[in-house]
Amino acid sequence: MCGIIGYAGKPGAGTKILGGLRALEYRGYDSAGMTVFAEDGLRTVKTAGRVNDLAVKADGALFDKALCGIGHTRWATHGEPSERNAHPHGTQRVMLVHNGIIENDREIRQKLMAEGCRFFSDTDTEAAAMLLDYEYGQTRDCVRAIVRMIAQLKGSYAFGIVFRDDPDTVYAAKKDSPLLIGPGQNENFIASDISAFIRDTSRFIRLDDGEIAKITGKSVTVYDANGQELEKKVQTADWSSDEAEKGGFRHFMLKEIFEEPKALSETLHSLMEKDLRNEAFFDRIGTVHIAACGTAMHAGLLGKYYIEKLCGIRVNVEIASEFRYQNPILHENDLVIIISQSGETADSLAALRLAKERKIRTLAIVNTVGSTIATEADTVLYTKAGPEIAVASTKAFSVQVLALLVFALETATRSGFLSPEQEENAIRQLRHTVVSSLEEVLMQTEAIRSAAEKTAEHHDVFFIGRGFDRVLGMEASLKLKEISYIHSEAYAAGELKHGTISLIEKGTPVIALAADDMHSDKMRSNIEEVKSRGAFVIAIGAKNDAIRDAADIFLPIPPDDPLTRPLTVAAVIQLFAYYTALFLGRDIDKPRNLAKSVTVE
Repeated sequence: MCGIIGYAGKPGAGTKILGGLRALEYRGYDSAGMTVFAEDGLRTVKTAGRVNDLAVKADGALFDKALCGIGHTRWATHGEPSERNAHPHGTQRVMLVHNGIIENDREIRQKLMAEGCRFFSDTDTEAAAMLLDYEYGQTRDCVRAIVRMIAQLKGSYAFGIVFRDDPDTVYAAKKDSPLLIGPGQNENFIASDISAFIRDTSRFIRLDDGEIAKITGKSVTVYDANGQELEKKVQTADWSSDEAEKGGFRHFMLKEIFEEPKALSETLHSLMEKDLRNEAFFDRIGTVHIAACGTAMHAGLLGKYYIEKLCGIRVNVEIASEFRYQNPILHENDLVIIISQSGETADSLAALRLAKERKIRTLAIVNTVGSTIATEADTVLYTKAGPEIAVASTKAFSVQVLALLVFALETATRSGFLSPEQEENAIRQLRHTVVSSLEEVLMQTEAIRSAAEKTAEHHDVFFIGRGFDRVLGMEASLKLKEISYIHSEAYAAGELKHGTISLIEKGTPVIALAADDMHSDKMRSNIEEVKSRGAFVIAIGAKNDAIRDAADIFLPIPPDDPLTRPLTVAAVIQLFAYYTALFLGRDIDKPRNLAKSVTVE
């Protein structure tokens, strides 16, 4: 969940590290720190708070003269957010930054304290740092010390390491947490994410579990877990640094919502180029099991709607962290679909590996080429969202839903529920309507902003819907909670009479999602039910007079293809959450206590 960066190369290491940390701050922003080489040894600066606070505290002249260093931005797991618990951790001769969780830190602490070692923080990371220092004292060899350290660790890690005795060199090691090397011109990087160095190089090497890297300004060397040198493939990112900038928008989240038409169009084009019709993988599917976390899980629930509707195949959707522990019932012809934007989500990766152990087919839907989940799955469908910087996911959700819809169409054709001509017509309709409908919605921002401001000062908001609208309500509630900190709940509208209507009081905002035409009459009745208890109702739906007349505020969406309508509604609920948070003055791109990529359990 934390972000790490290492740099070796030209003078100005401090500026490079701070720039990388700003790009990685979406991964955590409780505290920050960095270590560089100085004439008198390793120099470290740390702070509670944001990367900008670290920049103010750092000695600009010293840090910009340095050729090498490591940096960290933290999402706290062990120990409160504070300067004492901020990374890097270590000693006068070795400093270390870490993303992950060391599960046996207590045992390591006890062992080292028996040897006279003193600890100064509450973090699990310090145990690894002190263990590395101990092993380096035994071996006086950097790579051997790292090999011996990681052999004793349980848990997950991506490390950036510097040794006082090996100046201008950064070491790295990885297991179950993402870590990339960025080869540049007379400079090299390590980082949790390519966004940290994309402005300097679009080339990257993905470290695999158990591997160790050594970088200087002139060279990159990768070792296996035994310290033997390896050859690694250099890849090139398919997006530029310009895509990671705000482009005139006030927040990344708003920019990314407005990028949805492009992301959907490029994802559809990419999936069509893959020519799924020739993939025998999709034949004879029994039950589909979808495992994902958070917003991706909500995309999976919409996938369940599409697959069951179009294919007649049973679909189970489970939170990935529950899937692996509930001993899922899996049969020979079943398919497990893993959805993850980063392709590194820890719980989703564990679910994938469980399916692989059971010899069940696996399909990954990810946004990151070459990520761990993409590499380990039997088949992968890549989405083309590009970089998504805001913590709250928007365009990544939409392209995941689209990928599941395309999968459902192809599977329906394979199983005879659709003819090839019907599938082609559906894809043609997708191309025609998905972008135009979204662009029409994005022209209604003032109406959505006005509706959001009317709910922003309430303590409780409720979302109701039926069919796919029920799932969209769950995603809408999550978005609102994530960035506005308003308590909200999503309910199946048909459940109101079974107890939940007791929560409605005079003035309570209720957002009625009524885009699913099949349930319009029922939704009209549900709106009347909550209004009779005093609710203030905002309805979102196609141009339906009955729904419009029943609501206090009606936000219309285009009367487009019912298959694409969830994508259209998604943009409305994302904008609603955004403008609510904006009215309240929240830190929209970096909401409290959250990080973008959850790479620890």
